[in-house]
Amino acid sequence: GAMADVMIHEFLLGFIKIYILQYAEKEPVYGKEIHDQLQEYGYKLSFGTLYNTFHGFEEKGYLVHEDRNINGKIRKYYTITDRGREALVKAKEKAKELFVALYE
Repeated sequence: GAMADVMIHEFLLGFIKIYILQYAEKEPVYGKEIHDQLQEYGYKLSFGTLYNTFHGFEEKGYLVHEDRNINGKIRKYYTITDRGREALVKAKEKAKELFVALYE
C-alpha cells in the first residue's frame, strides 16, 4: 500500500545518497548522469529530489561543484571532498551493519 511505498522511497533515498557519493569519488558527476544511471537500475528519482541531495551535500561540505561549459550549456560537475569520503566510509559501514542485522 501507500505506506509501504513511502517507506521504500525513504529507504531508497538513503541508499541513493550513498551511491551518489560513491560515484562522485570515482569521477566528477552531474545530475542527469546520475539520474539516467539510476533509471537504468529501475529507480525513478525526480530531478528536484536529486538536486536537493546535491545541494545538501554541498552545504555539508561533502561535495564541491564546478561549472563546465558543454556545447554552450553550463553543467554543474560535482566532486567528492575529504569530508565526503569520510562520510561515505561511515555510511557504507553503517549500511552493512544494518543489512547484517536485518538478515540475521
